[in-house]
Amino acid sequence: MNALKILLADDHDLVREGLKITLAELPGPVTPLEAASATEVMQALASHPDTQLIILDLHMPGATDLELLTDLCDAYPAIPVVVLSAEENPRVMQRAIDRGAAGFIPKSSANSVLVSALQLVLSGGVYIPSDILNNEPASATANGNTGHARGPFNLTERQTDVLELVAGGHSNKTIAKQLGLSEHTIKIHITAILRTLGVSNRTEAAIVCREHGLFNGD
Repeated sequence: MNALKILLADDHDLVREGLKITLAELPGPVTPLEAASATEVMQALASHPDTQLIILDLHMPGATDLELLTDLCDAYPAIPVVVLSAEENPRVMQRAIDRGAAGFIPKSSANSVLVSALQLVLSGGVYIPSDILNNEPASATANGNTGHARGPFNLTERQTDVLELVAGGHSNKTIAKQLGLSEHTIKIHITAILRTLGVSNRTEAAIVCREHGLFNGD
């Protein structure tokens, strides 16, 4: 079995050392790569294009806020990025997911939560903290009004937007263009939507919408 290459991007040595110990709990061998700045992250990925997962601190030297996350999701759409951060504001978590993160794990989480979340992401899923679903932060819409963070089936506002377009038969490319997001981010939202709805594909999701009378009118 080939070792799983996971890039640990955090500017604190202690955090990276702790992560290496936690990664040993994943099934199978793991080869940890390390980066302590935005520049080192990009250098590591250039040297190891076969990296299979990135664990990223939200605030890295050489990048501001979500800049590095956005750059990674755009440049390496096939590599899932999980944000591991001391930041626990649901608004920030939602912004990270919207930018393309395949998961957001607060640093206060137990090791068992971290391991389970990483396994979910590695299997193609998306880990969304309960804080996003259990809170309703105001978020600005295109016309400047505010909306609720939860919609039908307890989906976030952004996921509801994506679901409506999926139910309308639109492609990922079209949805991305309409919402001003990357196709990679749309794929992540759809994965989370399908899991929440308990369906396996877009057609089944559209059927669920029709059965519940959603998105039928203007």
